[in-house]
Amino acid sequence: MDRGEVLRALNVSRETEERLDEYHRLFLKWNKAINLVSSKTIPEFWTRHILDSAQIWDLRAEDQTKWADLGSGGGLPGLILAILGYESNFHVTMVESDKRKSAFLMTVSAELGLKTSVVAHRIEMAEPQNADVVSARALAPLNDLLGFSKRHLSDEGTAIFLKGRNWQQEVDDARENWAFSLETFQSKTDQDAVLLRINRIERV
Repeated sequence: MDRGEVLRALNVSRETEERLDEYHRLFLKWNKAINLVSSKTIPEFWTRHILDSAQIWDLRAEDQTKWADLGSGGGLPGLILAILGYESNFHVTMVESDKRKSAFLMTVSAELGLKTSVVAHRIEMAEPQNADVVSARALAPLNDLLGFSKRHLSDEGTAIFLKGRNWQQEVDDARENWAFSLETFQSKTDQDAVLLRINRIERV
């Protein structure tokens, strides 16, 4: 899908389209210097990165306004979620230990006026966020993500993760150490991928 098709699929306001365009421009500029994503994925940027990240937005509950995005990298999905939530009472804290990437996150947030915070520390060392939702994309095996989530979620919080073709094996492995409720949703951008929505995480 090209830019126009993705924007039609997202069905967002003109102002949101403009923020997504500006994010795209800044991303391409910074990617040349600090390699936010593989250059091979740039031709499919709108589908592979923006739409892929944006589909998380539909899995939240309306009252889940405090978000923590772990290992945010180039703001996928953290900055995309902040752009989509710009017109609502929505705040994203992005945890990213890489100083250059955290600088990118802060720069884009400032230029677009987004309601975000950037925590430039390792996820397991960062202050617990007590978030309504924790998200992550291409970060770590599910077993590790659940440990991160337990640290940074509120008691009633939800974790949402994008996972590829081996997601079922990751779930099976994680259940050896964790108890949790799980819902799966087909990815809109990859027929082999899913989104995992997880609640009630407890170590066993």
